[in-house]
Amino acid sequence: MSKQPQISRVMRELSAYIATAPRRPLPPAVVEKTKHHILDTIAAMVSGSCLGPGKKAIAYVKTLGGVKEACVIGSNIITTAGNAALANGMLAHADETDDSHAPSLTHPGCGIVPAALAMAERERRNGAALLRAVALGYDVGCRLTQSLNAYEFRNDGHSTHSFGPMFGAAAAAGALADLQERQVRHLLSFTAQQASGISCWMRDGEHVEKAFDFGGMPARNGIAAATMVAHGFTGVDDVFAGERNFFVAYGREPDLTLLTRGLGENYEIMNTNIKRWSVGSPIQAPLDSLRDLIREHQIKPEDVERLLVRVAHQGANTVDNRDMPDICMQHMCAIMVIDGKVTFASSHDEKRMSDRKVLALRSRIELRGDDTLSAAMPSRQGIVEVSLRDGRNLRHHTRAVRGTAENPMTRAEVDEKSYDLMAPVLGKSRARKLCDAIWKLEKIRNLRFLRPLFRA
Repeated sequence: MSKQPQISRVMRELSAYIATAPRRPLPPAVVEKTKHHILDTIAAMVSGSCLGPGKKAIAYVKTLGGVKEACVIGSNIITTAGNAALANGMLAHADETDDSHAPSLTHPGCGIVPAALAMAERERRNGAALLRAVALGYDVGCRLTQSLNAYEFRNDGHSTHSFGPMFGAAAAAGALADLQERQVRHLLSFTAQQASGISCWMRDGEHVEKAFDFGGMPARNGIAAATMVAHGFTGVDDVFAGERNFFVAYGREPDLTLLTRGLGENYEIMNTNIKRWSVGSPIQAPLDSLRDLIREHQIKPEDVERLLVRVAHQGANTVDNRDMPDICMQHMCAIMVIDGKVTFASSHDEKRMSDRKVLALRSRIELRGDDTLSAAMPSRQGIVEVSLRDGRNLRHHTRAVRGTAENPMTRAEVDEKSYDLMAPVLGKSRARKLCDAIWKLEKIRNLRFLRPLFRA
């Protein structure tokens, strides 16, 4: 007779929580915030379908064929859930439009939402089930990298952006597959075996591998774990404890209790940020500061003698004089001053990178990493100092970026951003219908009903 496996308290609590999530109602505020992130991520997928990484993902998945289970957004392709999750995950992080969770150093939406959408289509689930699965995915994924000490984990060379969303995608997909408690334990083990990612993605100049690392790989692997276990695969009962476990392999000083602390009370999706501007995260705060200074003081490009931007060192290293417009601090600040605003179109207009007016202003913009801002919480703060030709010196410090948990966007603002991203691809009518459908997600009986709205 085989010996009963030893299951740790953390694994028992976590697997029970995931297994019961499909039947557990969410608080109204969590439902509303989850809709914000589903719509925001879908909008990132739609706009991403026209960008380089998105086009490559769609073209690649088109060659794979497969059982028609789920659609690839921005195309006419219907393929396996795993293939759809891979492509849609890459679409969602085809540039810098998707959400982020600062404490865990992850972009949860681009991995979790594509996996949940694909599994919901595959299993013909309704909108309420999707909402619960996505909220669950954020809870599990964000807690995972926090339990590893996200900042140490990143410093060791691992990609927090791959690990956390992979477990979140698996949890969401497993809930939609209606896995039972023991199956969930096997789900987590199969996910741990696939968990990977190294932070050399920072050197990816074309954003293609980064889109795979952040979105495509976590979504695809989460679906793989869920569908294999649903098909009857069995595995290790507690990958988080015992001999040669996940944390022995990856955690320097892990805190396993973070995996379950506050489950059902503190929902991580409430702590997740939505980007107001379709640019890299370190650029968000300076654009907020510039927008406020421009509105208050009616600043024109010709008024600016010098513009100094201060952000955390990590952020400065990521966005300093990059070749892509939406991840170049100096370029995007110049666009904000010249236009008085930043849109998806202006942040992706590569021709303006060589525009004489933009270059002239950009030459007067300096970016510095700042020790104080590197240690500041909430993270991603920014300071803009403007010296004007009339002798005035202006300063603005954005401590809580618009769209962050400390300064969240309203439904109207999320709707405006999402519509702006989708209308050029889907057309105004379909973009409006898709936004409205997500705001009424609980009324959708079968997620496949949304397919006509997703097609290019």
